[in-house]
Formats: sequence, structure tokens, C-alpha cells
Amino acid sequence: MINRILIVGTGLIGASTGLALRAAGFTGEIIGTGPTESTLTTALQMGAIDSFHAPADIANPAHHAAREADLILLAGPVLSILDWMHRLAPILQPHQLVTDVGSTKLQIAELAKKLYNQPGRAHFLPGHPMAGKESGGAALAEPILFHNAMWLFTPIPTTATTEPHPHETEWRALVQKIGARTMDLAPARHDEICAWVSHLPQMLSTALAALLEDTFAADPAARDQIAAIGGRALRETTRLGASPYSMWRDIALTNSDPIAHTLHMLEQRLAHLRENLRTPELKEEFRLANQFRTRK
Repeated sequence: MINRILIVGTGLIGASTGLALRAAGFTGEIIGTGPTESTLTTALQMGAIDSFHAPADIANPAHHAAREADLILLAGPVLSILDWMHRLAPILQPHQLVTDVGSTKLQIAELAKKLYNQPGRAHFLPGHPMAGKESGGAALAEPILFHNAMWLFTPIPTTATTEPHPHETEWRALVQKIGARTMDLAPARHDEICAWVSHLPQMLSTALAALLEDTFAADPAARDQIAAIGGRALRETTRLGASPYSMWRDIALTNSDPIAHTLHMLEQRLAHLRENLRTPELKEEFRLANQFRTRK
């Protein structure tokens, strides 16, 4: 059974997972670690974790925290997850399960094939909850963050056994118990779909917000007018533009080709709109957009 969980990274997703597990009735021990003591202290005060240790202690083979955890949840940015996969692989045992919340999956899955899911090694189940906010940090964590959200898994085929790791079955059940829905995808398919439904909207919002700032930053009167006139449509379209670069750097670095493809397709579509503002083709674009929004 999963009685002890180690959360590596107690920001928004990590701390929310701890809070959600407690709200769902998990009575085991939840330990945290992360790069800043202030974030760990916040998570501790909120009740998301029961205790915490410094990252150097967690990565120390002689320390008990990682070795005694039934499940390790890597809840940092993608490059941090890849780093922790390297650091933890030599000190974990086959009965332990490692999973993650990384926003891209192909590089994580490829590394997991090399370092985990082999005789004598811990098991790794890549995961990605489609939940979050424009800003991060433990202070914004909440136990209902995953309610009705999709928690994606990209399981790695293994020839060692046809049966799933016992902790994997239990972890999947816990994810559903905290309110999430689950779906399995191949890692490459995950990155392709997320480029369309998550990464492209972020880049679009960032580009629009940056364009507005660049165009009107030196014109206070225009800025005031935009603030007064811009309504719900502008607020919703630029909402994601408030996301910090630190949240998206690793996504852009580890999913560059799929994101570049979606941006190229959008550039072509915008050019098509620009060229057809006075033709019936504009009506067709609206028809297609309406059809997408109403399709069941």
C-alpha cells in the first residue's frame, strides 16, 4: 500500500496534490522537498505536507526520506524532473513508484526507459494533470484544483511483467479520488495534443499581451482607454499572458517542434483571415469556428 508519499516540489501543483490527498481521506505521511525553504514552510503551514527535508538530504543515499517513500511525486518544472530522475534512480528500489506532473512527456518517458522499469529498479509512471493557474506557488494551492480536470498518463511499455506495478494501480485510484479524470496517451501523442490545446493558447495570449504592451506602453492615454474599453474578451484572451516565463521555459525547450508547428499553422490561418476580411471566406472561417465550439 501507499503509506508514505514524497513530493519533490511543493509549488502550486505539488502543494495542491498534498491538500487534495488529505481532503480525500489519505491518512499516510506526506513529505516535501523543494528549492526554497519559504515555499516548503508555506506548504507545511497549509497542511499540504507533514514535514520537509532539504533537496541535498533527499538525494543522499544514506537519508531515509526517498528510500522509505512508497511513492515519489516529481512536481517541479520539466528540466527539474529530468534532473531528479537521474538523482533518484540509483537509490530507489523496485517496490517504489515514481511519477511526475510534467507538462511535456516525451523526454521524461525516454529517460524513464533508461533509468527505471527494469529489473532491480524503481517503476516510473509519467503523468500530467491538466490543471493550474496563471501564477504558481504553494500559497495559491487548493484541494479542489483537480476537480473534473484531466490527469494524463503516458505509461511506458515493459517486457518485465504484464501486470501493472501495485502502487501504480493504487496511485491511479487516488488520482480519481481527488476528483480528476484520467486518460492514457502515448508520450509523443501527449506532446502533440498539448501543443495544440495548452501550449499554443499560452503563446497566443503572451504574443497579444506583449504586442499591446509594446504598442501602447509609451502612450498613457491610450493605455487608460484600453483599460476602460477592453472588456471580457480582452481579459480572457490576455489572461494567460500573466503567466511567468519561469513556468513556460521548460515546456518550450522540451516541446519545441510541436509548438513551432502549431504556431506556423496559426500564422498561416491569421494570414488567411487578413487576406479575406472583405470576402465570403471570412464567413466560412466563422462557420468553422462556431462548429468547433458546438461540436459534442
